[in-house]
Amino acid sequence: MKPKVYLETTIVSYLTAEPTRDVVQAAHQRLTREWWDRRERFDLFVSQTVITEAGGGNAEAASRRLAALDGIATLAVTAEAADLATQFVRAQAMPEKAAVDALHVAIAVVNGMDYVLTWNCTHIANAAIRDKIERTCREAGFEPPIICTPEELME
Repeated sequence: MKPKVYLETTIVSYLTAEPTRDVVQAAHQRLTREWWDRRERFDLFVSQTVITEAGGGNAEAASRRLAALDGIATLAVTAEAADLATQFVRAQAMPEKAAVDALHVAIAVVNGMDYVLTWNCTHIANAAIRDKIERTCREAGFEPPIICTPEELME
């Protein structure tokens, strides 16, 4: 069985973005494309939250993002996931302003994902909050996924 990966919205954003001169963003784009080229090693999942976010903004960019997501399994946004997201905020694992980010992680958790793949290093892939997220998951009876960037999930 392949490891299950939840793709947070930043992944498809970097994957489909126009090239940039910003050195850090360009590196993220390159690493994301390299990871994407090897994605067959994983079963990929998104949620309706990812699809909604990917469909926003510039129409041409949104079209590219949604096309990249075509055919990827979509996980439901359940009451159980919404409750866990609220627990993340209550436990101060994630700030209230990051409620959507908390929902991404919660959807992945309740659906038993092995990984959450993201470039959001402020509210998701952040070593300073990772322990709080994991503790909250375990207190709620869930095993937390590994939260990482494409660079960390390369072989």
